[in-house]
Amino acid sequence: MWKKITSVLLTIGFAGLTLAQQIDLNKASEVELDALKGVGPVLTKELMNERKKVPFKDWEDATSRVKGLGPQKASSLSEQGVRVQGSAYSGKAADKKPAKAADSAKDAASKAKEAPKDSGKAAPKSADAAAGKAPPAKN
Repeated sequence: MWKKITSVLLTIGFAGLTLAQQIDLNKASEVELDALKGVGPVLTKELMNERKKVPFKDWEDATSRVKGLGPQKASSLSEQGVRVQGSAYSGKAADKKPAKAADSAKDAASKAKEAPKDSGKAAPKSADAAAGKAPPAKN
């Protein structure tokens, strides 16, 4: 019986801590912003200056007005409990990551490994044959 009561109280306590860690971007102090992972003094100053002009309406407004606050940073901050007008970052823009050249090379290498091995046919002898072009006619 005591174990159940203790576990319920601990659960309620941890839930309270989670809610207490949410920070509103429009109300956070300079110290609270600096304490966030990935936020330094320069980004903190930018955030403070922009919200003095007009409070942020939503995450899109914040990311468009603050230099250095892009989709990845907004997603990271949202995961840490930062909210704008009570809402978390939706992450729509963070899903659209540009493909890197190294990733493309890895994909090409993995496709080459997946290609069927030698099927008994001789390898093409020229670049034209490899590209599927017919060899030039002989006179």
